[in-house]
Amino acid sequence: MSDFLDRLTPWPLFALIASLTLLAIAHAFEHFGGMAPCALCLKQREAYWIAAAVAAVALILERWRQDPAALRAMNALLVVAFMAGAVVAGFHAGVEQKWWPGLATCVGGELDPDTDLLSALQGPMNAARCDEIPWAFAGISMAGWNMVAALILAGLSLRATFRAQAERDTFGEPDSEGLEP
Repeated sequence: MSDFLDRLTPWPLFALIASLTLLAIAHAFEHFGGMAPCALCLKQREAYWIAAAVAAVALILERWRQDPAALRAMNALLVVAFMAGAVVAGFHAGVEQKWWPGLATCVGGELDPDTDLLSALQGPMNAARCDEIPWAFAGISMAGWNMVAALILAGLSLRATFRAQAERDTFGEPDSEGLEP
């Protein structure tokens, strides 16, 4: 399947689309499904925002610089971003399963508008608890599915990094005199 993806679109574009799609799904659960995100849910989204930004920069570099080393570096940064997302999602899934305690910000309940300017502007709102599972499919929570998605995207990013390196090794780079090997 990944060969099909390679022929269809460059990896940074697919990573950008995947990141934005996962963010859109999270926002749809929040706004249309009525599921308020907890503190760890919001942390998981940060990884996709970072990955989207890295992928956008990679597309710009690929278009204008066409530097294989820069593309490899951007793909490697995508690996890091998606792995960070997988770690946060895995931690969140563990908190939901009560394997370990959550963060101090995972208490849930009504927020005090006096403690946060944005909350003060919006009025009181309810925050979800990190240790409750509001939605699950096939026995896996949303955080668990997010971990799976992030691991897959990290793996595909790693593959794209090594593939770019292999192509460089196969075709070579100009030597110091500018001649092809």
